[in-house]
Amino acid sequence: TPAELTAFLSDPIENRESKIENLVTRLLASPRYGEHFARYWLDAVRYSDTHGLHLDNIRHIWPYRDWVVRAFNANLPFDRFTLQQLAGDLLPDAELQAPSTDLPAARLNALIASGYNRLHLTTSEGGAIEAEAEARNTADRTDTTAAVFLGLTAGCAACHDHKFDPLTQRDYYALGAFWKSLADRPWDGNVRVSAPIVVIADSPATQARIAELASAIRPLEAALAARTTQLLADSPPAKPEKEPITYEVIWAEDSDLANPADLGVPAALGEWRSGPDVPVAGGQRALRLEGGKSRPFNFTAGDVILTVRSDAKAFIHFLADPARPPRAVSLEFISPSNQTTRFVWGDPTAFSPKLGGTRHVGPLPPPGTYARLEIDACEAGLDSGKTYTGLAITQSDGTAWWDRAGATLTSPDASADPLLSRAAWNTNLQANARFNEGMPLRHDIKYLIGLSGTQQNDEEKTRLDRYHREHIYAPYRAALEPEAHAARRLLSEQIHYELKHPMTLVSGERTVPLPAHILLRGQYDKPGDLVEPATPSFLPPLRVASPASNSSASPRPTRLDFARWLVDPQNPLTARVTVNRFWQQLFGAGLVRTPADFGVQGDAPTHPELLDWLASEFVRSGWDVKKLVRLIVTSETYRQSSDVTPALLELDPSDRLLARAPRLRLDGEVLRDQALALSGLLVPTIGGAPVRPYQPINIWEPVAFGGSNTKTYVRDDGPALYRRSLYTFWKRTAPAPAMSTFDAPSRETFCTGRGRSNTPLQALALMNDVQQFEAARAFAENLLAADSADAPRLAAAFRAVTAREPDATERDLLTSALATHRTHYGRDPDAAEKVLTNGASKSKSIAPTPEIAAWTMVANLLFNLDETITRN
Repeated sequence: TPAELTAFLSDPIENRESKIENLVTRLLASPRYGEHFARYWLDAVRYSDTHGLHLDNIRHIWPYRDWVVRAFNANLPFDRFTLQQLAGDLLPDAELQAPSTDLPAARLNALIASGYNRLHLTTSEGGAIEAEAEARNTADRTDTTAAVFLGLTAGCAACHDHKFDPLTQRDYYALGAFWKSLADRPWDGNVRVSAPIVVIADSPATQARIAELASAIRPLEAALAARTTQLLADSPPAKPEKEPITYEVIWAEDSDLANPADLGVPAALGEWRSGPDVPVAGGQRALRLEGGKSRPFNFTAGDVILTVRSDAKAFIHFLADPARPPRAVSLEFISPSNQTTRFVWGDPTAFSPKLGGTRHVGPLPPPGTYARLEIDACEAGLDSGKTYTGLAITQSDGTAWWDRAGATLTSPDASADPLLSRAAWNTNLQANARFNEGMPLRHDIKYLIGLSGTQQNDEEKTRLDRYHREHIYAPYRAALEPEAHAARRLLSEQIHYELKHPMTLVSGERTVPLPAHILLRGQYDKPGDLVEPATPSFLPPLRVASPASNSSASPRPTRLDFARWLVDPQNPLTARVTVNRFWQQLFGAGLVRTPADFGVQGDAPTHPELLDWLASEFVRSGWDVKKLVRLIVTSETYRQSSDVTPALLELDPSDRLLARAPRLRLDGEVLRDQALALSGLLVPTIGGAPVRPYQPINIWEPVAFGGSNTKTYVRDDGPALYRRSLYTFWKRTAPAPAMSTFDAPSRETFCTGRGRSNTPLQALALMNDVQQFEAARAFAENLLAADSADAPRLAAAFRAVTAREPDATERDLLTSALATHRTHYGRDPDAAEKVLTNGASKSKSIAPTPEIAAWTMVANLLFNLDETITRN
């Protein structure tokens, strides 16, 4: 605060030392610490909110970003930070459960961290070749891990032995073999999440329920599969031909079809009962309604789009209680886009008029026996091509039983009917505009539907065939009702959680790893010798976990073995590369100035003994990141002045001797966050889904495909506009201009160190960007809220922005600038009004508009000082 700054500057130098220690302690404990260092890590591991190729659709992996922030804030030791990312899914419980740590939470966090292996670019482009995509993915993972943890330019060995470093082509592909066991497919279906995934609930109880569902569903699905297999043997399904067909499908016989969207809302009225006293029209249960009631019967849980093709009739079986029959009952189609006619049996005056109209069919069927009530779609107002989701029944007083609801359908082409043809069902959902935005399907089925027929492998086609037969195929629905209902009830709850809570991509293991070959000249279609997972031969050997006692075979090294090798104290690279990157983040340049290349062609360390000592201290401390940061920032080297004499500048222009503190233009994220913090607009909430702040128009559109869900940029409103830049939505093919203008990478590939440029475009952005100018206005309004004269206001403004007092010349310049702007806006009130309307936030000041505008221009000047945008 200004008061703390004034007190600090007035203290004798000996008192400042303890205050600096206290300040560093406060900074290390601040949640902002994790956000600051997370930004550099996300650059290095190429984190993004989109796939990056072709459609560049949205990808849900932002919980990984939040995990990184939490890990830095919690000071997770760097060795555990590494293990959880490369192999969090393989870590044993004993290693995950630290003292006072809840094991399920620890397991969940480790899975989220393993999303590191899913950060590469992916695609489902129709013309892509799976073998090529898989080889590219493996190379990306290998190159990134080698650069980030080992400082190796491993990609140079993709086509031949490395020309300069002792890395052979065999070493390169043996290193890549560690990722051949990952379970994710090269194709992503262009969907937000593709297996393996984890759902992240908002409470431990819900998280436990999600895990319970996963276990409970398996035996129910096995029973459903067994019953389906029996049906396949007894009555194999006919191949749907291109010819008209009329058939009957049962949607409810022993229960309603559960809809994921209905979970948590009041249950539909009535009770499904069973027993010797319950009359049934089919199956073993029937629905009892008492009194005036209205309720729907869902014909779909969202896993099929029902369309009137040429003719459709909905029916249900109704039995009036002889002791107390209803006065009337009615049926009507439920359609998302049409008002349909209500069909009434019994007293035609029993129901209020309906917008879609009412038609009296006849008297109420005689009590005591089931009658089949039926309505026609065309007569109800649903012509060919119209969609419907179910049947609504209404009962006026009395008591009745309802059972065996379904439809009689006529299709002009059986092969194009999704209820008969799996291919038609697949196409039906792919063409649905809601598909990528919340179709109530299990994520694994949704992902498979997103793949083209040529991209689905045999196992995936079999899985889709099985799902279609068990849940969609009309001729089997009635026979599968008991087993299907039991499974669907839990599946619906599982899907509900998938739709309601965030999901994120995680790592998982294949049953059988893919073979790893040396690729001749790096070509995916020229496989050479097979290789097993191994680390580079010139580095210390890999120690592999012991095989099971009942196995004599040598165990295949795993990602966990590899991760342990990376942080083994005998490995000479990981600690040095990591320490160098933290040094770079704090000083602007590393002790090795080529952070991704510690090889022969990279720069030699400017201070090799210092690098060695820092690395050994880092390992000796237990890979304590905060201790390393404290060690660096409290050193005399870090605390030097950035003032430089002409002689020293000529001798050492790039500060390789560390004889002064560096002067660095701040990163784009810091510049934006600094302006928001100074203005009071900053919303400091940590974590959550990415946000979309101000952005120039037409940035996404020129680079987007027509079917992409990131084709058009839609700006957020409210608090999302003022979140920290770390949470800005990151689209790989068009990163946020507020960051890329200031040298932020696209994150299409790893970036272990940003460049720094100084361009006219950066100056224009800082002076004119909506967010920057709005922040200047809010800062000015805060200054005007203080009951003060111009001189102390200007001094307070200067001190807040630069962290020092203005000298006499600076005071005069600020006073003159304020007077000039006052004169200008006093003469041009329209121009002053435009200043106040810049940005979404509303002006809260009661000061005159010209006065606010004048102070805004002074604030904008201060925000653009070289001293403000440069770290000195």
